[in-house]
Amino acid sequence: MKVCIAEKPSVARDIADILGAKNRKDGYIEGNGYQVTWTFGHLCGLLEPHEYAPEWKTWALSQLPMIPQRFGIKVMNDSGIQKQFKVIETLIASADEVINCGDAGQEGELIQRWVMQKALCKCPVKRLWISSLTEDAIREGFNKLKDQNDYQKLYEAGLSRAIGDWLLGMNATRAYTLKYAKSRQVLSIGRVQTPTLALIVNRQLEIENFKPEPYWELKTVYRGTTFSAVKGRFQSVEEGNKFLETVQDTDFVITDITTKKGNESAPRLFDLTSLQVECNKKFAFSADETLKIIQSLYEKKVTTYPRVDTTYLSEDIYPKIPDILKGLKEYESIINPVLAGKIPKSKKVFDNKKVTDHHAIIPTGVQSNSLSADEKRVYDLVARRFIANFYPDCKISTTTVLGEVNSVEFKVNGKQILAPGWRIVFEKPKEDEEKETDDEEKTLPLFTKGESGPHEPVLSEKWTSPPKPYTEATLLRAMETAGKLVDNDELRDALKENGIGRPSTRAAIIETLFKREYIRKERKNLIATSTGIELIQTIHEELLKSAELTGLWEKKLRQIEKGEYDAREFLNELKEMVGQIVFNVKSDNGIYRQQNSRNNSPEGDICPLCGKGRLLKGKTAYGCSEWKNGCTYRLPFEQE
Repeated sequence: MKVCIAEKPSVARDIADILGAKNRKDGYIEGNGYQVTWTFGHLCGLLEPHEYAPEWKTWALSQLPMIPQRFGIKVMNDSGIQKQFKVIETLIASADEVINCGDAGQEGELIQRWVMQKALCKCPVKRLWISSLTEDAIREGFNKLKDQNDYQKLYEAGLSRAIGDWLLGMNATRAYTLKYAKSRQVLSIGRVQTPTLALIVNRQLEIENFKPEPYWELKTVYRGTTFSAVKGRFQSVEEGNKFLETVQDTDFVITDITTKKGNESAPRLFDLTSLQVECNKKFAFSADETLKIIQSLYEKKVTTYPRVDTTYLSEDIYPKIPDILKGLKEYESIINPVLAGKIPKSKKVFDNKKVTDHHAIIPTGVQSNSLSADEKRVYDLVARRFIANFYPDCKISTTTVLGEVNSVEFKVNGKQILAPGWRIVFEKPKEDEEKETDDEEKTLPLFTKGESGPHEPVLSEKWTSPPKPYTEATLLRAMETAGKLVDNDELRDALKENGIGRPSTRAAIIETLFKREYIRKERKNLIATSTGIELIQTIHEELLKSAELTGLWEKKLRQIEKGEYDAREFLNELKEMVGQIVFNVKSDNGIYRQQNSRNNSPEGDICPLCGKGRLLKGKTAYGCSEWKNGCTYRLPFEQE
């Protein structure tokens, strides 16, 4: 009997239907030589501190650092999870072969491996690796099952990530809470969470400490077109007025006209981060909301695997493009021109070197009539961007016009769309286009070199502006590039190796910051609370809050996945770093002064261990309200 373990019941049902397994049992579906079962959520996880050593149950600086000699896993303490694990364990015990049908990513690989390890799986294991849940994709995947060992490095990277997060989170959170917070709110510290919070805090402090300074700009209007002085900003009104006097009462002369024709490519296909950015800009969806919606579209079989960090397709997708396009019947009017000719195979779309586990997010061509309003909006973004990448480039003409008055130079730029190409696909209302067109991209009137005439110069006082607060869109980009502000797609791709977090986890990190009450949202802006600001100011270890250094850590995890770095070496480095952090905290004589409205009591604070419960006051300690569900966090009164 072959046992298939899917990531969730709905996927198991789809797989069972295709394999011909029809008999529904308690916790699995059987038939045609297969037993199809499922996990849900995290069935297994790393042991908690007290499960390695009883003395680690109490939070005490003297017990830090906590570094187990060997990490262990357990089945989570939940009756539903325990019951389903027993089903999986029983099926595996008599299986001839196990097929890992888990989520085709690092986290999915880790979850399934832990379950099989805990169930003492001894039989051969195959891996189903697919990028969509359509019937064709599942059938093709089962015809090309991989050997489990092909994904060993992926598992090692996931395991290293989990152990690393445990070591740093458990030790740093306890160390900083015990040393600085005393009885106040728990100071939750995480490998990705803390540098992400630091990005927001540092930006906010920049804004708060910003001192606006005046400057002056000289512009002139000639034939209804505004030209700007090439010299740029004037730092004093006296200097500005001097130039203003120079250009008054003298005709404006056109000295040069330069026109360049060029092409603009369609926006790149979506990876998860760029989709979250776009949905935040257009619909004000949070990163977490977008992830849930695109995950739902994937499970409804209308889009491909969402948790990806590439904007490219592998070359083996190219022959499938016509059928996918034909399946997008609601976009028939803009698809027909593409199908009428030979579909282009551009390196900007198809590049095997830019695709590892999964390709960019695209529609599958499968129809669904059960999409919600928000799902339709996100699906429309994915579908139109996919279609646009098979349209011709947009042809543009960029014109730069130079003028002069008494040796003072002026300039204006204009852009004209000669052939819309892919822009047809997006069909923006005219008013929206006008809103998005800045002064640098206006269509200019026809000028002639040497012409001259009257003009209207004006000197305007301006003030320097502070940087803008992060929105979820700009924060996601900052996480992707380790805090560097990058607009160029090619350069952004190069920096992704050092981004903090993974596309699939960044939304959860942002949600955690909200849950911990370290940040709040004002309209679209992310604002750090006083607690969040004080936490970052308390942390002296640069590694804990540096997006760039954390990005280097993330790069090593990616190298482990590729077999370019040894997982043991990574963990040894990490253990040494955790030991140094704990030593530095213990040696510090500073005091953390945190504002708190609860009279210095942590009662009611969110539990730092499970993140779900609230702290309740007992006879000798504060404990988590989720203790019935297995949370073991407690903060003794003597630590107050």
